[in-house]
Amino acid sequence: MTHTEWLLLSGERGNSATRLDERRAGGVAWSEGNEARPLVHGAAYFTDLLAAVRAMRAGDLLLFTDWRGDRDERLDGHGTEIGTVLCRAAERGVIVKGLLWRSHLDNFHFSEEQNLHFGKEIEEAGGECLLDMRVRPGGSHHQKMVVLRHPGREELDVAYVGGIDLCHNRNDDATHRGDRQSMSMASAYGPHPPWHDVQLALRGPVVGDVEAVFRERWEDPSPLTRSPLTRLRQLVHREDTDAGRLPPQEADPAPCGTHTVQLLRTYPNRLLRGYPFAPDGERSIARGYLKALRRARTLIYVEDQYLWSPRVVACFARALTAHPRLLLIAVIPSVPEQDGRITLPMNLIGRITALDELRRAGGDRVAVYGLENRAGTPVYVHAKVCVIDDVWASVGSDNINLRSWTHDSELSCAVIDESPDPRRPRDPAGLGDGARSFARNLRLDLMSEHLEALDRDAPDDAGERTRAAGDTEEWTPDGLCDPVTAFGAFEETAAALDAWYDSGCRGPRPSGRLRRYVPPELAGTERVLATPLHHLLVDPDGRPMGLRRRHTF
Repeated sequence: MTHTEWLLLSGERGNSATRLDERRAGGVAWSEGNEARPLVHGAAYFTDLLAAVRAMRAGDLLLFTDWRGDRDERLDGHGTEIGTVLCRAAERGVIVKGLLWRSHLDNFHFSEEQNLHFGKEIEEAGGECLLDMRVRPGGSHHQKMVVLRHPGREELDVAYVGGIDLCHNRNDDATHRGDRQSMSMASAYGPHPPWHDVQLALRGPVVGDVEAVFRERWEDPSPLTRSPLTRLRQLVHREDTDAGRLPPQEADPAPCGTHTVQLLRTYPNRLLRGYPFAPDGERSIARGYLKALRRARTLIYVEDQYLWSPRVVACFARALTAHPRLLLIAVIPSVPEQDGRITLPMNLIGRITALDELRRAGGDRVAVYGLENRAGTPVYVHAKVCVIDDVWASVGSDNINLRSWTHDSELSCAVIDESPDPRRPRDPAGLGDGARSFARNLRLDLMSEHLEALDRDAPDDAGERTRAAGDTEEWTPDGLCDPVTAFGAFEETAAALDAWYDSGCRGPRPSGRLRRYVPPELAGTERVLATPLHHLLVDPDGRPMGLRRRHTF
C-alpha cells in the first residue's frame, strides 16, 4: 500500500496558499510516526485534557479554537471548570491563546454571550482569547482543537482534534446518562441529553501541523468582523481585537508511533476578501473523502451528526453503485436537535433526500441506525467519524453535509496505521492494502459499545439481561472484524430491540442500543416550504461559482 492511493498529495488539496504542506521536505502532505489515540466520549477527553493542562508550567504554550465555550463546564468534578483551569494555567505563566467563534446573536439560540464571558475571563487572567467572526454570512468557525507545547519537554506535546467542544452537554460517558450541565434540546432527549462524541489525542510530528493551522488563523491580519454593529459592540464591551504576538514555533515533536496523519480542512470562499492562507477557500475534507471512497470495496462505517445533502452523499452513492459487495452502516441522531414547526422539517428534508439517494444506490446494503441508552432515551450522535475498509479513518469537526464540506471552518484528521491488523479478514477490500490496526480498532470499539459487546453479561438498570436474536459469541470485537458479520450484528440487534418495543416491552430488554432509523414522512407542503430554507439556512454552499457549476469540490 502507498499513501498516495488514500491521502491527498499537496497539489490535490486545492489550496496552494497554505503553508501546511510546505513544512516538510519535498512538500509531503502528511506526517508519519505519530500516535493517534481515540478518546470516545467527552468524559474521556476532558479527563485527559485536564491532566495535560495541569502538567504545564511557565513558558509552555496552550492554543485552542472552539465553536462554543462555557467557562463553567466541569472537566472532572467541582473545581475543574474549563475557565478556571485555563485561567490558572495563564496565572502560572503558561502562554494561553484562544480563538472562539463570535457566534450570532443569542436571540437565535447560538452562544454569543457564553463565548464573550469565556474570552473575558481568560483575558483577565493574563491569557488572550479573541472572538473570531471572519466567516461567510451565516457561517461559523467550527474547528475544535487544543495544542499543548512544552519547550524542552517535547515528549509532553499533544494536540486534541475532533468533534468535542469545551461546553455544556459534552461531558458524557459510555452509560449515556448525559452531562449534568446541560443545554436544552428537542424534548425527546430529556433534561440531560445523552451525548456520543469522539476526539483524538495526537502525539508526534502532527502536533506541529495542528499548531500551524492555529497560527494561520491567529496571524490573519483581517479584522475579526466586518459588521459595523459588531464593531460597536466590541467597543462597548472593550473587547480585545488585536492578536498578540506568538512565540516562534518550536521544532515538531519526534516520531513516537506508527500512525500517518493528514490534516484536512474546510474554509469557505469568503466574499470580497478571502483568507490569506486560503484565498478561494479550501475543501480538502471533501477531496479527502472523494479520494478515499474511490477505494471502498467492503464496508463504509459512518457516525455523523447530520448525514444530509444529496450533493454530498452522491460520492457515497457512486461507490455503492460501482461495487456491489460494498456495505454502508451509518449511525446518526434519531431526532434532530431542534423540534419546532419550522426548524424540524427544515432539518429533516436534507436527511430524507440524502438517505433516499443512498438507498437507491445500495438498497438493503445501506443500513442507518439511531442510538438509545438503557432507559430508552435517544442518544444525540455528535461524532464525526468515518472508517473505510478498516484502512482509512477520519475523525474531526466536520459533518457529512454541504455546510461542513464548503461553508464553515472545519478540521479533520485522516489516519492510516503502518501496522497491519493480523485478524481475519486480513485484507477485506482485496486490494493489497491490508486491514490496519488503528482503523479497525476504532470501528470495533464504537460498534462494540453500540452492540454492548464489551460488557455482554452486565445487568441493565432493572437487574435483567437477555440475549437478542442472533446474539452469538461471534459478536465479540474480534468476531466483528468481518464486514458481513458486523453488518448482520447491527441489523439483528436493532431488529430485536424494535420488536421488543412493538410487543409492548414484554420481557427483559434485549441487549444493544441500536434502533433502525426510519425517516418521518413530510407532507408535500412541508417539503416545498422546507427545501429552500434548508439550502439557505441549514446547509448552505460556500464554494466558488465555478466549482458549483462543475458540480465538484
